[in-house]
Amino acid sequence: MLNVIEVTDFLAPELDVYARLNEAQLLHYYEPDTGIFIAESPKVVERALNAGYEAISFLLEPRHIEREAAAVLAKCKGVPVYTAELPVLTRLTGFQMTRGMLCAMKRKPLPAIEEICATARRVAILESVVNPTNVGAIFRSAAALYMDAVLLTPGCSDPLYRRAARVSMGTVFQIPWTYFPDGSWPEAGMESLRKSGFRTAAMALSKESVDIDHPTLLAEEKLAIVLGTEGDGLAKETIADCDYTVCIPMSHEVDSLNVAAASAVAFWQLGKKNANIE
Repeated sequence: MLNVIEVTDFLAPELDVYARLNEAQLLHYYEPDTGIFIAESPKVVERALNAGYEAISFLLEPRHIEREAAAVLAKCKGVPVYTAELPVLTRLTGFQMTRGMLCAMKRKPLPAIEEICATARRVAILESVVNPTNVGAIFRSAAALYMDAVLLTPGCSDPLYRRAARVSMGTVFQIPWTYFPDGSWPEAGMESLRKSGFRTAAMALSKESVDIDHPTLLAEEKLAIVLGTEGDGLAKETIADCDYTVCIPMSHEVDSLNVAAASAVAFWQLGKKNANIE
């Protein structure tokens, strides 16, 4: 039986996770244990549940209980379901909810870099990509276009931030990912990748760049594709440490693509060997 509770008090402490705590505070909610994140929309919540994440509570419009959210709520009987009409929810949360549903969920411990690399052949590395929308879009491309995992430097936006997970359409719960330890990138991180058998390809504009369809590059058995921050791109030290510098040939004198768009092109071209596509 569903545990439906109508929102009547904006200051109720059980609503703090939706109304008064920012995402950094949610991240440290149970510190030193793993924290909380907010998943948005039935599709994202369903993929999180399927990946083994635990729901703490829901916040949604009453009309969705027996419609879009029905299948998700059926998997979480007994979990509090707080409801109010959309104008009330918008006032409470401060934003217009997508598909009328939020879910507070417990985080899980992240795997080690070595654990992920042990079974992967193609991985994406994000260096200081700070925009949650770009992080979410990159994850969606990585999951769709034959990447086995995503590795992030500590300066990246959290893939479980609400907007990143929503833009990814929940693929952040379908593809393995983790962070490099503080202070380990690029030197120690690159060494860890090499010990796992990976060659590294920096996506950057350079006189030493090879085209993305270079036969030697495509033939690599294990390849890590390194993408840099919005605007400045990869650090010079990172480019210097990589085995390849790779560029995407362009027309009309366009010099670069948004990092999320570039990731989709790179993952498709460099991930085809992973999928045995000629």
